[in-house]
Amino acid sequence: MNPLIIIFNPRSADAKHRIPNSILQVGASIHGTYHYEFIDGNLEANPEKKILTLIRDKGIKYLGLTVMPGPQLKQAIPISKKVRELFPKVTIIWGGYFASNQYQVCINSGAVDFVINGPGDTAFPELLNALENNLDYNQIKNLIYKGDGEFKISAKETLPNMDNLPPFPYSKLDETYPLENYLAKTFLGNKTLAYHSSFGCPFTCSFCAVVPIYNARWKGMSANRIFKDITWFKENYNIDAIEFHDNNFFTSRKRTVEFAKLMIGQGISWWGEGRIDTMNLYTDDDLKLLRKSGLKMVFLGAETGNDEILAQMDKGGTQTSEQIKAFAGRLKTFDIIPEYSFVLGMPADSKEKVQNQIDQDIQFIKDIKKINPDTEIIIYLYSPVPTEGSKLYETITKQGFKFPENLEDWISPSWENFDLRKNPLTPWLTPKMINKIKNFETVLNGYYPTVSDFRIKGWKKILIKTIAVARYGSGIYSFPYEIKAFHKIWKYRQPEEQGFYSE
Repeated sequence: MNPLIIIFNPRSADAKHRIPNSILQVGASIHGTYHYEFIDGNLEANPEKKILTLIRDKGIKYLGLTVMPGPQLKQAIPISKKVRELFPKVTIIWGGYFASNQYQVCINSGAVDFVINGPGDTAFPELLNALENNLDYNQIKNLIYKGDGEFKISAKETLPNMDNLPPFPYSKLDETYPLENYLAKTFLGNKTLAYHSSFGCPFTCSFCAVVPIYNARWKGMSANRIFKDITWFKENYNIDAIEFHDNNFFTSRKRTVEFAKLMIGQGISWWGEGRIDTMNLYTDDDLKLLRKSGLKMVFLGAETGNDEILAQMDKGGTQTSEQIKAFAGRLKTFDIIPEYSFVLGMPADSKEKVQNQIDQDIQFIKDIKKINPDTEIIIYLYSPVPTEGSKLYETITKQGFKFPENLEDWISPSWENFDLRKNPLTPWLTPKMINKIKNFETVLNGYYPTVSDFRIKGWKKILIKTIAVARYGSGIYSFPYEIKAFHKIWKYRQPEEQGFYSE
């Protein structure tokens, strides 16, 4: 029987690519029920040609895409529009953060029929069943579509018990894209697995794209289920490192501690994302256990050293500027690298206040580096997400910010940079402010090159640190062309743009 469905992962990075967990999750939901084909845009020279050929030759009826903001739109938008033009009867279904948060512009484009608004483990197969059998689909949860000229947004589904979900169809993916090709050499290890073990996050940060989708909900796999999958990869592919791409891996201390105990003696290094105030509740014995289990680095949203702005961000929890500093020092004790992300350029009542906040956070970052020089620093420029109803969203709309009204506009260079949080089109940030942030970032990455780009070591590290030392110490960040030149020559990889450097 010919495949009915294409499940497409648009290109997300230019370098070594991680295993596409998002489309594996979708494939698992229909495996054994419907025939389908995976297409990974990261590993296809011409995914559009392959998709169009499959539709023509195999009678494909449905095209499903997972779409994150940024690079994936550069393939998702033109390919969806081309399919709609040449094969108008094919049903096009989008999922992912971009589709959920920007469902209006997606569906109004005419290139998207349905949006899966959250996990698709139940919604996707139920939608296919309804369409295949001419059944009503207005009661299917986690679904957005347009009917009678208006948007229909169904109720949110309760997050599923992840241990009861079907296993990922790794063998199906391996038929077309050998799994070995996804296991990259990173600073964590020689064969690094990308893994996702939970849904959502229990917090409501006003700048986070996850919030509108999960509404402060979190559900994770058990430690035993995670360990079972990892053991399979170790036995079959000899992995020695893992990146956990959960929004908040460390939410459940009980689960984390159980997992860490299972990992002791496995010879596997790992990395995950968490919150400072959550992990600060872990005991010293807990942190010692995590390091012993292989935890090498943890990504943490510091965001800002200004307590007033932390309140504006509505992070919830108990995080403060003093806690941010203290936890960086605490992790140093246990030889765990804190990877702190900061969001600069938040809106304020005046340009002067915005500039002062930027200056304060630059100094705060330097203070963190004094406490723990090994702290990795990730800098983003504030890019609004449509969390309508929040005070922050009200502030940015009053200042004249708005999202594109046409889907094609999202793939213009300026909006792609917006999605990567590198050059936001926000009216309260002047070019001078943006330049200061970017120039400081360049100098910071010169004086403290990221450990995740393992090519920058030895004489290279000494050289660029020597070049940057005067600028870093004096605070003269303007026109750091000499540092940029070496970054360009060495193709320096900033992890916030395309993940850890890998080979």
